[in-house]
Amino acid sequence: MTNNEHLLHYVWKYRLFSQTDLQTTDGQKIEIIDPGMHNTDAGADFFNAKIKMGDRVWAGDVEIHSSSNDWIKHGHHADESYNSVILHVTEQVRGTVKNQKGVEVPQMQLVVPDNVRKNAAYLLNSRSNLPCKYHLPVVEKEIIRSWLTVVGIERLERKINDIFMHMVRFNNSWDHVLYVLLVRNFGFGLNSDGFERLALSLPLHCIQRNNDSLFQVEALLFGQAGMLCDNAVSDDYFLQLKKEYEFLKHKYQLKPIDGFLFKKLRARPRAFPQVRIAQLAALLKKSGRLFSSILEKEDYKQLRLHFQVETSSYWHTHYSFGKESVKSCKYLGESSFNVILINTVVPMLFAYGRKTGQDKYCDRAMHILESVKPERNAIVAEFTASGISLFNAFDSQALIQLRREYCDKRKCLYCKIGYHILAR
Repeated sequence: MTNNEHLLHYVWKYRLFSQTDLQTTDGQKIEIIDPGMHNTDAGADFFNAKIKMGDRVWAGDVEIHSSSNDWIKHGHHADESYNSVILHVTEQVRGTVKNQKGVEVPQMQLVVPDNVRKNAAYLLNSRSNLPCKYHLPVVEKEIIRSWLTVVGIERLERKINDIFMHMVRFNNSWDHVLYVLLVRNFGFGLNSDGFERLALSLPLHCIQRNNDSLFQVEALLFGQAGMLCDNAVSDDYFLQLKKEYEFLKHKYQLKPIDGFLFKKLRARPRAFPQVRIAQLAALLKKSGRLFSSILEKEDYKQLRLHFQVETSSYWHTHYSFGKESVKSCKYLGESSFNVILINTVVPMLFAYGRKTGQDKYCDRAMHILESVKPERNAIVAEFTASGISLFNAFDSQALIQLRREYCDKRKCLYCKIGYHILAR
């Protein structure tokens, strides 16, 4: 569908055109009682419309095209599913159209107001990351708040749908799904794909059978991550890990992934993949039954204490193998913990509540999300610079959804903010 047809759909749906003196191409007076329900799948563009033509009220579907020639180009004249179309709306009338039964379909010319077309062209063709950047300050705050609620829920729904797909993959094991999701999010964007591959290469049961020993959990994670292959490193800890991993690798028939998948470029030392794996090992060692340990925590404070794990002593003086540094404890910082909470714990709790019909877990997930400070990233910064105020992590998640699913894809015609800019 072209941008022009998207615009025609939009103008029809929200009646952003003059409705005085409407008539069909053969002169029948038209009154639009109900424009119908917008359909984005196969079939007519709008279902169950109600339109008065002449002295008779018709109920049925509406099809919209830039030109009446598109009716035949798209094969509607030979498709019986379009026999229910009561009105063909087009910007350019170039002859009559007939349905599969050979019956002529009434047509109406739709004239898009110049100001609507101009604003739409500005939004859709803008080179800015936020097409409406300079319009945002004059959009009513109530409109922005209500739209953020909608897109915030959209983002949460997308995440829980991904979890349900993982549930099928992992035989409905909440522990295994949480494990994969948790490990992936310990990659914190830069290394997320590498960490997910690590989780998929190392079954959870291998961790659980050895989680009475932090050293063995570390050996499994570092070994599977391909980080124990550097022959230039010769300190005792590294060599002992390597020896332990060779034993566990043979025991569980493991095949490590490539260490080059993990990146350090532009990462602060505390965010090096080796430090993240050391933190992850301490958490997995502590958690036992992974998902149950999360379900038991009722609020932000309890979860924060659960994730406040201490790495093994080696990592107090190292950021990577073989290179000693000034002593410091490598706790998971608040902002890093919040990222894990937002992207792992909250979606898992919400999905579990939805799947089991226990609303208390959905409510807990939302309460946690609304208790966390807004995220700080480039997307959030751009919106706040345009005057949008944030109160919590739900708001920042909503802005990420808005940017990625609407602004980046130039779906301004499907955005409530875009609608109000066009409708002014």
